[in-house]
Amino acid sequence: MHFPVPPREPGATGPPPRHGPRLELGDPATWPDPAAVTRTETSRYGTAEARAWGRLHQRLWRRGPWEGHDGELPLVEGTLIRLQVERLPGCRDAEPVWLWSSRAGTGEEDVNRAWQAFLRRFDLEHTFRFLKQQLGWTRPKLRDPAAADRCTWLVIAAYAQLRLARPLAADVRLPWQRPCPPGRLTPSRVRAGFRRIRQDLPVPASAPKPSRPGPGRPAGSKNQRPATRHDVGKTVKRTDAKLKKQQVSSLNNKLRAC
Repeated sequence: MHFPVPPREPGATGPPPRHGPRLELGDPATWPDPAAVTRTETSRYGTAEARAWGRLHQRLWRRGPWEGHDGELPLVEGTLIRLQVERLPGCRDAEPVWLWSSRAGTGEEDVNRAWQAFLRRFDLEHTFRFLKQQLGWTRPKLRDPAAADRCTWLVIAAYAQLRLARPLAADVRLPWQRPCPPGRLTPSRVRAGFRRIRQDLPVPASAPKPSRPGPGRPAGSKNQRPATRHDVGKTVKRTDAKLKKQQVSSLNNKLRAC
C-alpha cells in the first residue's frame, strides 16, 4: 500500500512520482501514526482496537482485470484498517486483521462501521445458505424472470414467518446441538419445531376439495410451448489460421480412414 505523493520540492527535476511512501503490513517500521484509533468493548472478542490510515492506494499492474485497460492505470484511494481483538472463540491466538475500505473517511464512526460490517458478513453468508439449502430458494427451475422474483418473495415471507414464530416454537435440537435460551432460537431451530405449532395456528384457507389430476399432454404429441433456447456463445475467439488448421487436420483424418 502507498500513501499519496508528498508535495514536490522546488527545483526537482524528472517526471513526478505516482506513488508516495510505502506501507508494508508486516513491517511496523513503515507504519506512521494512524489517522484514527478506536477501542470498542465486545462480548465475544473482548476489547477490539482499530487503527486506520486514510488515502492509501495499491499499485496496480496490467494483468488480471486491468490487462486490457486503456490509458494510465488509476489510483484507487481508500482507508486501511488494522483490527486487533483481545481474544477469539476457542482460545485461539488473536492475529490482527487488515481491512481496506473504498471509503476514504477516517472518522471514528466510519472506522467502527467498516470493521463491524465486515464481522456481519458471516450472518449474511449463513442466511443465504439457509435460504438455499433449507427453504429451497434455488431448487425450482423457473423459465420466467418474473416467476423467479415471485419465488424469491415467497422464500423471504417464509423466513419472516420463522422469525415471527420464534417465541412459539420449542427447542427441538439434535443430540450434538447446544440448547438455546428462550427467545434466541435460530430460524433453523424454529423450522425443526414448526410442525408442533402449526396445529395451533389459524388456517385462513378453506379445506381442499378432492379432485383428479388432469390428463396432461397426450402421449406422442409434440410440445406446443417449447422452452426458449439461449445462445451460450464462445469464450475463445478462433482465428482464420486456426480454423484452416483444424479443417486440414480433419481432412487428413478422413483420408487416412479411407
